[in-house]
Formats: sequence, C-alpha cells, structure tokens
Amino acid sequence: MKKRFQEEQILEILREAEKPGGKEEVLRKHGISEFTYYRWKRKYQGTNVKKIQRIRELEKENLKLKKMVAEYALANEAMKDLCKKKEWL
Repeated sequence: MKKRFQEEQILEILREAEKPGGKEEVLRKHGISEFTYYRWKRKYQGTNVKKIQRIRELEKENLKLKKMVAEYALANEAMKDLCKKKEWL
C-alpha cells in the first residue's frame, strides 16, 4: 500500500532519522524503503517548513500569472483579428 506524505511530514521523518540509531527504526515505523529515504534526503536537504510553504505560495502565484498572460494573449489575438477584419470593410 503506497502512502503519500506531505513535505512537512517528510521533513519530520528525516529529522527523526538523523538522531543516533534512529534511521532503521524510523524507516520501519513509517514503512519507508531506504531508497525513498535517501531520495527524500537528497531532495529536501537544507530545507525547512517555511521554505516549503514559501515555495507553495510562489507556485500558486506563478499559476495565476500564467493564466493572466494566457488571457491577455487571447484578448490581444482577438483584437488583432478584429482590426484585420475592419481594414477590409
């Protein structure tokens, strides 16, 4: 059964595993393979909860901006088409 962990949970698991003699126990407790542990460690090394929250906020803002640009591009294209049609009238 696959589990999906939130970034905050992953960081907590990594912190628990860094304690002396805790890695094997923590991996067993959470049902995580060693491969997953090292992949998480590589990905989340040097991050904390605040950084992850900030990244999420930036991703949401980026998505909004991409939508705005797409809408303006469509409106611009529609205006160009309208101007071309008016020239021929």
